[in-house]
Amino acid sequence: MWHDYHTVTTVDEALGLLAAQREKARIIAGATDLLIEIERGVRKGIATLIDITRVPGLAEITLDENGWIHLGPLVTHNQCAASPLIQARALPLAQACWEVGAPQIRNRATVAGNLITASPANDTISPLMALDANVTLASSANRRRIVALRDFYTGVRRTVLQPDEMLIDIAFPALQASERGMFIKLALRRAQAISVVHVAIIVEFEPAANGSIVEQTIRRARIALGSVAATIVRAADAEAYLAGQHLTPAVIEQAGLLAQVAARPIDDIRASAEYRLEMVKVVTARILRDIATGQERGQLPTHPVLLAGNTNGFSSVNHPLVHQAGQPILTCINGRDYTLEHGQDKTLLRLLREDAGLPGTKEGCAEGECGACTVFLDGAAVMSCMVPAPRAHGAQITTIEGLPTDGALHPIQQAFVEEAAVQCGYCTPGFLMSGAKLLEECPHPDQSEIEQSITGNLCRCTGYYKIMAAFAKAGKTRTV
Repeated sequence: MWHDYHTVTTVDEALGLLAAQREKARIIAGATDLLIEIERGVRKGIATLIDITRVPGLAEITLDENGWIHLGPLVTHNQCAASPLIQARALPLAQACWEVGAPQIRNRATVAGNLITASPANDTISPLMALDANVTLASSANRRRIVALRDFYTGVRRTVLQPDEMLIDIAFPALQASERGMFIKLALRRAQAISVVHVAIIVEFEPAANGSIVEQTIRRARIALGSVAATIVRAADAEAYLAGQHLTPAVIEQAGLLAQVAARPIDDIRASAEYRLEMVKVVTARILRDIATGQERGQLPTHPVLLAGNTNGFSSVNHPLVHQAGQPILTCINGRDYTLEHGQDKTLLRLLREDAGLPGTKEGCAEGECGACTVFLDGAAVMSCMVPAPRAHGAQITTIEGLPTDGALHPIQQAFVEEAAVQCGYCTPGFLMSGAKLLEECPHPDQSEIEQSITGNLCRCTGYYKIMAAFAKAGKTRTV
């Protein structure tokens, strides 16, 4: 694992450490990609992690006076998916963020991290590419450079980001009244899945006083394709063809065919190249039809279930910290203060089980897939297997052992008993934690909200009907 874990309080502190450590250091925020890669030995030679999650002001979504939207480097996928500004003025990005992982992952995973990981299957790159986004990169030498996102990538998981640089801003022009956009992802399951193909499209129409979208002339189109080439690519031929056209069925069909020209898919475990190529055509046409009929919002909820609490999981520290072997982690778990002498180089999951003596949080997959390790970190539901243990320093953590109050079961726990929702029991702690946070957010959840809340929790006994019945029962008996 790592040797030194630095918790910084300013961007300058982070940049100074990057300048000194360079290739041996990595910025860590959500850590949902980086932590797995370190544990699996994919990222070798990393001695220092620089945690920026306690730096104030980096998790903001703003609209400037020039009509540009800015995302700070700590803006999470859940923040984007739920943001009224992003939903109204950058809808494809909100849709893509909603497709990433599950609530617990989206509470930690940042849009900036998704861009930097640079996988051609990463969902948020394509809408940002279609939005003509740029990124600002900073170094300790007071150097700032703005790079167009289309120029940021040099290959699979490769970018122009230098070892001493940090991404400090993502910016793009907000969509205007004359523009419509949509993102669609195809995957092997409805949640927690890597893209087989995804497409983001933005269409700008000539100003028109009246008339339907179909009757309006297209001024410009931007089409970005994901998971079909070494990087996210723009479908230039289809974009050029659509300019000056109307969204008639014939034009839509031809645009789908031309979008295939940009794709260079491969065969892999998720799909064949032939299937991906066909789906580029199908999804491109589907988006254009939805835009033509005003259905581009799709299935994105107006108020998505976040399981994020009131603070989105943010907590500050008063001064920079360095965690090395032997330096204790001081934390509060279930209302009790802990001084943990070991565990600085492990995950929060292992810290809770091995050092804090709280085995209720389970390890099912150790890669953020199953949700059995769900806990609350500073009020937000997270996968504890995806959180570095030093992040617990100065934090408030709640585990399954902390759900009961004054000896009485939490309403979700009582409902599980009454509905016989426990089977083998291994997944149960994670479901209970998700359910408790859902009831906090939505005291009387409907079926859709219940389903959203458990997309990050797997039951290997396939007992979801009883579990969902327990969620519904707890909601009916819950008092606000």
